[in-house]
Amino acid sequence: MRNIFSFLLLLFFFLTQAQEENISMEYYLPADISYNPEIPTPQEVIGFIPGEWHVSHDRLVMYMQKLADVSPRIQIENRGFTYEGRQLVLLTVSSEENLANLEEIRKKHIALVEKDSESLNTEEMPIVINQGFSIHGNEASGSNAALLYAYYLAAAEGEEIEETLTNTIILLDPSFNPDGLQRFAYWANTNKSKNINPDPQDREYSEVWPGGRTNHYWFDMNRDWLPVQLPESQARIATFHNWYPNILTDHHEMGSNSTFFFQPGIPSRTHPLTPQLNQDLTKEIGTYHAEALDEIGSLYYTEENYDDFYYGKGSTFPDINGSVGILFEQGSSRGHAQETENGLLTFPFTIRNQFTAALSTLEASQQMRTELLDYQRNFFKESRESAKSGAYAFGSSKDPVSAYKLAEILKRHQIEIHEVAQDFSENGGNFKKGSAYIVPKNQRQYRLLKAMFERRTEFRDSLFYDISAWTFPLAFNLDFTEEASLKNAGEKINDLEMPSPELPNASDYAYLLNWNNYMAPKALNKILEKDLRAKVAMEDFWLEGENYGHGTIMIPVQNQKLDKTELHEFLKRVSEESGVEISAIQTGMTRGINLGSNQFRGLKQQKVALIVGGNITPYDAGEFWHLFDQRYDMKITKIDIRDLSGTDLSKYTDIILPSAWGSGLAKEHATKLKKWTKEGGTIIAYRNAVNWMKKNDFIKFETKENKITAKDISFGDRGDFRGAQGIGGAIFEVELDRTHPIAFGYDDEKIAMFRNTTIFMEADEQSYNNPIQYTEKPLLSGYISKPNLDSIAKTVPFKHESLGRGEVMLFTDNTNFRAFWYGTNKLLMNAIFFGDEM
Repeated sequence: MRNIFSFLLLLFFFLTQAQEENISMEYYLPADISYNPEIPTPQEVIGFIPGEWHVSHDRLVMYMQKLADVSPRIQIENRGFTYEGRQLVLLTVSSEENLANLEEIRKKHIALVEKDSESLNTEEMPIVINQGFSIHGNEASGSNAALLYAYYLAAAEGEEIEETLTNTIILLDPSFNPDGLQRFAYWANTNKSKNINPDPQDREYSEVWPGGRTNHYWFDMNRDWLPVQLPESQARIATFHNWYPNILTDHHEMGSNSTFFFQPGIPSRTHPLTPQLNQDLTKEIGTYHAEALDEIGSLYYTEENYDDFYYGKGSTFPDINGSVGILFEQGSSRGHAQETENGLLTFPFTIRNQFTAALSTLEASQQMRTELLDYQRNFFKESRESAKSGAYAFGSSKDPVSAYKLAEILKRHQIEIHEVAQDFSENGGNFKKGSAYIVPKNQRQYRLLKAMFERRTEFRDSLFYDISAWTFPLAFNLDFTEEASLKNAGEKINDLEMPSPELPNASDYAYLLNWNNYMAPKALNKILEKDLRAKVAMEDFWLEGENYGHGTIMIPVQNQKLDKTELHEFLKRVSEESGVEISAIQTGMTRGINLGSNQFRGLKQQKVALIVGGNITPYDAGEFWHLFDQRYDMKITKIDIRDLSGTDLSKYTDIILPSAWGSGLAKEHATKLKKWTKEGGTIIAYRNAVNWMKKNDFIKFETKENKITAKDISFGDRGDFRGAQGIGGAIFEVELDRTHPIAFGYDDEKIAMFRNTTIFMEADEQSYNNPIQYTEKPLLSGYISKPNLDSIAKTVPFKHESLGRGEVMLFTDNTNFRAFWYGTNKLLMNAIFFGDEM
């Protein structure tokens, strides 16, 4: 009863506010259209007119569910849940007749992208558009506009809307990022005043860390369309490939002093694999946006700032899949109203622009329907025709999990993959049945496949809105060839299954865990959490013809807290749950070091803390949190900077300091962290945090400094010149000293690392202190300026020094980039588990 009373009180408050602020639906809706009175307006369900408050995700879903209940034009489905348990809903909107025959329409539409689609008459086919909102949760005008757009689609009356719905299947995703939207709605609403204060310095317009932009683990989900590592992404990618929409729109916000942007972006920054016709169609669609925004008097711009290069963004991913992706960017009120260079920017105004763009997209889809359907058919036809014979192959004989994880991404993108029929070698790689895959080139998704696997080092432009390289086989540190023969291909894989290790037999002596497998850290952590003794091999050894490399983990049977039967059953569970093979050994007599050698070093359970909050970069911090929590099932304590001074650090073995904006932590924090390190802790700093470590005398190192002078550069070009000197994201080759603990578990002496900093640390005079070092010609894929390329050669991305009884480790590169850079995750885990052995 109390809950009902609280809800009614809140509802009365919202309705009172609506009257006081005098916002009406007429401000948003087209005036020349009548609306079905049987369809409830947003305020009749959620208690306020859009724009008066920020809609929370639960109320957004409540309204969408209500529309689906009362409107024959709308179906709703839940495609899964976010990490915080929020529904990932999708509305399918069309005519009542179309919805009754939806599966038949879908199959016919999908046939358009298959072989032999010439017989299909596009004049008679409905167009499919996928409209999504607010993938960045604090860019909230999109999801709030989705309330209005859904109402319009359900309630608008007349011949025009009936004809539109007959010719269209609308896939409406009202919130690409439910967790972020909820976080931001809470912030904006709890800091709203009755008398709205547009002062940009008011607390309402300055979110608490990490802000609502990201999802639960602080990921920018508008970078995950290609890697597909997050549940929200997996739901929307499944929708995309289930339908192959002709247009996909992605509604965002930008800085408050900006107006409204729609694509195309800067022409020279379009990926070369995107057909020119795609950009021509994007530009033609833009004329409809311009006309609609002109009509309501809103300023806008196009073909500036943004690009269509990285295929992991919502506006660019469709372009490599036969669709037209369109980015909208609305100047953000970041609350309810702000003073800006363009005058007072209100939340309702931003919502109206987004709603207007949704309507103009719908209008463009009607006028260009056949043209867009024909384009899609021809895109896939030309893709097949451009595909070469043969196949790609990738795999790892000692790390089948990493190979499986890449295969999993390909399957999510509907890319055809095959088993390996028999072991073979090609291009220096070994591809074994059960731990490798073959991907035919001649298939529908060839362009996407090429975009994922290619190495590119030449570009039309030197500026990128996002990263310039993402070569997936390099990211996963796999053997790879572009020249595999299809004669090595086995059965086509329809249902991909995780490789299952052979479970260990019982042993009276010891068990060995090979450290090469990606999931080995998860297995080791389970063993150490059980308070079992485990040791790491500091040298290679051989047993029964099998080579066990540096980093092999040995679990003796004697003197454990479990008897030999309990230990065997426990290790079987560990092997099964982690996917890691654990071998039973009956003797300590080996070739190389014996199992009783002092070159086996005892390991202890690691207790790791992560510095967050303040000016720490949420993306970087979130990548650590996700890696430990989701991949390795390891507990990690998040310590906010504001609490660091009063926190007891003695319980932690390792502290991770992510990259930060500005100057980093305060001097008092340096004093405390240095004392903790000297007493035996291991501190691991990433990216620009390494400069803070140097400044505060944790470690000494020299850097290469570029003195780049602008010659023959005009004032107008100065920004582009400076921007070209950054490394926005490229891939580089390093050499490993595989005898060093930081490189344990790697098969090859060279691996690829992802870099997005310009910090170049000089190598140490002692070569054994350079276990990871860039090669003489390190660029593998992506853009880097000539001065920076000269500077990076033979520098090091990793430094280690002892400090008192503790260890200091630095990484200039991101070993956990966007949760899909599997190949270097183990460098961090080596630092965690084997730091004392360095």
